[in-house]
Amino acid sequence: MSSKVVLITGASSGIGEATARLLASQGATVALAARRIDELKQIAADIQAKGGKASAHHVDVTDQAQVDRLVSNVVAQHGRLDVMVNNAGLMAIAPLTLRKTEEWDRMIDINIKGLLYGVAAALPVFEQQQFGHFVNIASIVGLKVFSPGGTVYSGTKFAVRAISEGLRHEVGGNIRTTVISPGAIDTDLKFGSGDKDSRDFVVDFYKMAIPADAIAQAIAYAIAQPASVDVNEIVIRPTVQDF
Repeated sequence: MSSKVVLITGASSGIGEATARLLASQGATVALAARRIDELKQIAADIQAKGGKASAHHVDVTDQAQVDRLVSNVVAQHGRLDVMVNNAGLMAIAPLTLRKTEEWDRMIDINIKGLLYGVAAALPVFEQQQFGHFVNIASIVGLKVFSPGGTVYSGTKFAVRAISEGLRHEVGGNIRTTVISPGAIDTDLKFGSGDKDSRDFVVDFYKMAIPADAIAQAIAYAIAQPASVDVNEIVIRPTVQDF
């Protein structure tokens, strides 16, 4: 782990933050990326104060040019990029009948296009190096549609799994691809809906949630495997979650 440079989107809280802190504690150089730069700088400073190596980078993953610059800046600063963790996401749960099309667009832009922009930016680097690792955060609802209310969100996470599997087929070999599908994890994701009734339902559902560190541990496991081992998919949920 000590030789790896890991770029993590959505790193200002939740799974991204937990992953950055864990990997840095194991010796990796972590590049934290998100829109909330003040939070990123504080997390990076905390990591550095403990002897870790971290940098903070402002990015909106829905802007392809920003994602391209992000990857270029990380490579310029750290000399390489070993792992791209596409973690930024939005979960706006609400019934289709409410026709919250702006939230649909936002989920598509962040969860699907944002991930694709990350792939498009990092893939040429990985191809030139002849090695690299994509870690894409999907969801348990990418395995089974969460209904009512989660239809569009589930659609975006089914897409993450399909894109990741296609990516593995197209660029496998020295470039590894891992999909992590979390269940109920204690993050800010549960507050994503603009519909109060739906948001209250999700918050109540997430009372069973387990810490974000559970996902960070899974990411660390996948990254730490020998180059000949490609951990393609991990599903993690609370033991009490039956969905």
